[in-house]
Amino acid sequence: MDETFKKLKRMLNVEILEVKYEGDKIIVYVPADQVRIAVGTGGAAVKAAELVLGKKIEVKAR
Repeated sequence: MDETFKKLKRMLNVEILEVKYEGDKIIVYVPADQVRIAVGTGGAAVKAAELVLGKKIEVKAR
């Protein structure tokens, strides 16, 4: 597991099925019932993770 994956798992607090890197964007695939948790209230969890990692993060259901 790479360092970015570990940080995402800890910050988003959900099961991560897959992570794809596209330039300066990270696409995170999570179970459909956990998308709301991963995004957080008003996108707070994703925004915080973006600040820490310095990349845009997109959460998708699988």
